[in-house]
Amino acid sequence: MDAVETAKSGHPGLPMGAADIATVLFTKFLKYDAADPTWPDRDRFILSAGHGSMLLYSLLHLTGVKGMTVDELKNFRKLDSKTPGHPENFMTPGVETTTGPLGQGIATAVGFALAERMLNAEYGNDLVDHHTYVLASDGDLMEGISQEAIALAGHLKLNRMIVLWDDNEISIDGPLSLSDSVDQVKRFQACGWNAVRVDGHDPKAIQRAISKAQKSDRPTLIACKTVIGYGAPKKAGTSKAHGEPLGAEELAGAKTALGWSHAPFEIPDNIRDAWAKAGKKGRRLRKAWAERLKALPQEKRAEFERRVKGERPKALADAVAKLKDRLVAEPQNVATRKASEIALEVITEAVPELVLGSADLTPSNNTKTKNLNAISPGNYAGRYIHYGIREHGMAAAINGIALHGGYVPAGATFLVFTDYARPAMRIAALAGIPAVYVMTHDSIGLGEDGPTHQPVEHLAALRAMPKMRVFRPADAIETAECWQMALERTDGPSTLALTRQNLPQVRKVGGAENLSATGAYELSPANGKARATLFASGSEVEIALAAQKLLDEQSFAVRVVSVPSLDLFLAQPEKVRAQIIGDAPIKVAVEAAVRFGWDSVIGPDGIFVGMHGFGASAPYKDLYKHFGITAEAIAEKVLRTHNL
Repeated sequence: MDAVETAKSGHPGLPMGAADIATVLFTKFLKYDAADPTWPDRDRFILSAGHGSMLLYSLLHLTGVKGMTVDELKNFRKLDSKTPGHPENFMTPGVETTTGPLGQGIATAVGFALAERMLNAEYGNDLVDHHTYVLASDGDLMEGISQEAIALAGHLKLNRMIVLWDDNEISIDGPLSLSDSVDQVKRFQACGWNAVRVDGHDPKAIQRAISKAQKSDRPTLIACKTVIGYGAPKKAGTSKAHGEPLGAEELAGAKTALGWSHAPFEIPDNIRDAWAKAGKKGRRLRKAWAERLKALPQEKRAEFERRVKGERPKALADAVAKLKDRLVAEPQNVATRKASEIALEVITEAVPELVLGSADLTPSNNTKTKNLNAISPGNYAGRYIHYGIREHGMAAAINGIALHGGYVPAGATFLVFTDYARPAMRIAALAGIPAVYVMTHDSIGLGEDGPTHQPVEHLAALRAMPKMRVFRPADAIETAECWQMALERTDGPSTLALTRQNLPQVRKVGGAENLSATGAYELSPANGKARATLFASGSEVEIALAAQKLLDEQSFAVRVVSVPSLDLFLAQPEKVRAQIIGDAPIKVAVEAAVRFGWDSVIGPDGIFVGMHGFGASAPYKDLYKHFGITAEAIAEKVLRTHNL
């Protein structure tokens, strides 16, 4: 209450109403050592209701997490504090994941819970044996993503996931009854969960419910009936307690009602000591765990430590280099989705922590390799996840898998459905989560399914997202290189945009050097001094090469630059960019998508050959002709520009 009042901004209602729930969880159950908030076998606590961040910050401060000082609480919502308005895992020690957009926390928690079970299947109870607890609000459960999340968790029987629902029946507009009448307990039960109701202000009832949930063979929802803004004389139980400071009068009244007579931010020694004890509760368990880790054979211990630290295996680069040499010797004229599968057959052996999956499009996304077993309910000894038709839930779950540690997750669907996955993808970019999104059917090249399935603006939209790296390889060799870069990246997410249609192999050289690493490179030099440069990505690189040949026949020298990652290229130093762009007076960009973003390479007066609206339903070769994305169209525009 004091922090929100000092900031003149924030949400006091949930922290006040859920304080009893949090106290029981942190003092009686949570396996946690505040001295080491990243201990791999700790219980995870995820505040899905991120607006109630002061509850989490208070807990981190009281339990003794280093850096979470009282001054940080006093600086709540101020610039550069460790106490931002919503929890950010990259800013605040002890915060497991960025939350804020409602539903993201509970959906991400499914990934945490699944990763725990998978890692347990690999390393056993001695190293991996913990729970994932979630504190969720009415808003979290109203969001559509929550249905995807709880359905997946229930299906997979993720019994280490326990959701504590702050059931206060209030939303910003007023009583929840204004907009909702769902029986959440029945909904969770229908999804295969245990679900019970308790008094959220009765510590013993909460304790009994959590104890029972820990022994369950299914995930559990504990609906904790609470009063939002508990203790506030006028605002308790109303929407007024949700998202604004109490005000001096109401704050004083609440403290009186709760029997709290201390100055702002003052904690009596006996209470502080009790919380410090709770923060140390897991120390003995952590030290015993460390001894068990130390007792492992050196090779197994080193591998576990490498994986939980997020370090990539040295075998990755070597495996990709050998694959590229093989592809040079035996060219593959295949769709890049198939090229991705070819690469994954090798990469999954070199990177044992790579976990793949698809939102019910496995045969189309080509993400399941022969050496991977699928995870199923109660059987977690696999590396392939069938997410069902749950793109949003999948994207959030792979965020949780990555944040948990021990795995590098990749999830797949069609590129157009990044519209469904985008909120979780944005969280990954914001929070620096090294998730990989495999997005196939990347253009009008998918053909007959038509404009609802043909992405035209999606590449530009994803490239516009800070810290999201977008790869669109042109052939099998570039696909392998893009996979290597996506997996080697540890500070943010990557998207691979892959074709449905077959493409010729345009790269003729392999070796250890990753030519795609600068985002763009000269693929085919000009026959003489270049009078134009053709920049293209993905499936349009072959069209640019064909245009180069047509222009060569007319003694018009052009060069072709492949751009597997436009955003990565634009992030290069100016000198590198200038060298690759070159000084040819005519610059052309070719991509079966909208122009947005390409002016950074070709300039506002450059030629763009691509899409200017939505697609259409027809065989893909007919579509390329219809929309003028052809070698002949490129050559004609270059010559016309030259003759102006």
